[in-house]
Amino acid sequence: MSTVRLSLNHMAANVVDALAQVGIQPSAQRVAVADYVLATEDHPSAEQVWARVKQRFPVLSRATVYNTLNLFVEKGLLRELVLAEGKVVFDPKLTPHHHFIDDETQHIVDIPWDALQVRHVDALRGFDVREYQVVLRGRRAAATRR
Repeated sequence: MSTVRLSLNHMAANVVDALAQVGIQPSAQRVAVADYVLATEDHPSAEQVWARVKQRFPVLSRATVYNTLNLFVEKGLLRELVLAEGKVVFDPKLTPHHHFIDDETQHIVDIPWDALQVRHVDALRGFDVREYQVVLRGRRAAATRR
């Protein structure tokens, strides 16, 4: 068995374990969605997840993907983000961080939490802030675009 096959089997075992640890029954469809969405560095929409996973799992329905993503959010495996009006994406990175959205490509890039300083959040009167993030928009320098 090749090293690549061993890596894929190890990754699948980790996904099954991750799902089981949060009380999700690891069906073939859920594992297929998790294999992609929990490992990606992108911030895919549900439609993008469906299109990507359907390539490997052709019988996967759109409804199953939407239900699975919502379940993953509910169980704390993903974050659902609305970074632009009407555009919901999913983020597997659960640690605090910010986002940059390239105006030209709409590509979303994670920005380390420490890279920005937001001051006096705790001093806001009349607000009980549960979490916050900064969403930056602009254009990336040509050398850093993918």
